[in-house]
Order: sequence, then C-alpha cells, then structure tokens
Amino acid sequence: MKLWFVEPRANVFVSGVKDSVALTVIDYLQKHCPPESGVMIFRSLPRPPGYEIQVIGPTRKALIDMSGLQLVIETLKG
Repeated sequence: MKLWFVEPRANVFVSGVKDSVALTVIDYLQKHCPPESGVMIFRSLPRPPGYEIQVIGPTRKALIDMSGLQLVIETLKG
C-alpha cells in the first residue's frame, strides 16, 4: 500500500498514482481486507469535487454525504 498511497494517519490512505493503478489497488483491498479493517481511502478524481472517499469497515471518523460532497466529520474536543 505505501508504495502507491500516502498514509497521513493510521489506516488513512491518499492516492498519489494515476487512476488505473489506484482503482486496481482499491479493488484488491476491497476483496482482501477483512470487514473490520477500518480503512479510509482518498482517491483524486478529474471532475468535481476532485476526490472520492471509500471505506472498508467501521472507521474512527464518520463519513457523510452532503449534496453529493463526501465529508469526514471531525469532532471538536474541549
């Protein structure tokens, strides 16, 4: 994974490769990662909004879709 994606945080991967390679890697992960993996994958897109987020299993951060825009919910701590 770390050959093709940047891992800014544990189990969060950001694609830095061309689309066909990213799709191949993501497809492999979806087939081989156990459902409890908790992986969040960001892939750039050539059209708005410019990115796509996919998850495998439950993640620490919630993902919502607001008017077609995928967003990760961050909670403020005190």
